[in-house]
Amino acid sequence: MKFMLIMRATDETLAAYENVDFNEIIAVMGKFNEEMINAGVMIGGEGLDPQDPGVVVDYSSETPVVTDGPYGETKELFNGFWMLEVTSKEEAVEWAKRAPMQGPGSKMEIRRVSEIDEFPQDNEWVQKEKGWREQLGTA
Repeated sequence: MKFMLIMRATDETLAAYENVDFNEIIAVMGKFNEEMINAGVMIGGEGLDPQDPGVVVDYSSETPVVTDGPYGETKELFNGFWMLEVTSKEEAVEWAKRAPMQGPGSKMEIRRVSEIDEFPQDNEWVQKEKGWREQLGTA
């Protein structure tokens, strides 16, 4: 099963890390990544830029409206993720508990990733998706 571990931060969390050396943060995250890679569970992961240079696409109206980020409510923002291939939600939780995410307001959201085989296999678009995945080498 695939699970996404989503790093969430608050303004308080970001403020707590302002004075931490970036090289130290990278080293701590790197060690955790290496641990998951060596265990054979990490299949991907990325950090996200701060919300300021981002944009928001709002689909509330007939024509989508694009505005400069961040979202109107910045109590909690996603700032990175890991993709894991594990045997259960419980195993994903155990990895999340080991993540170097200490500090005020630090949270991790864990979401299972749907597998293509869970969708109706006779659906035209599911068949196309399978073909695209093979073409991209992500099947």
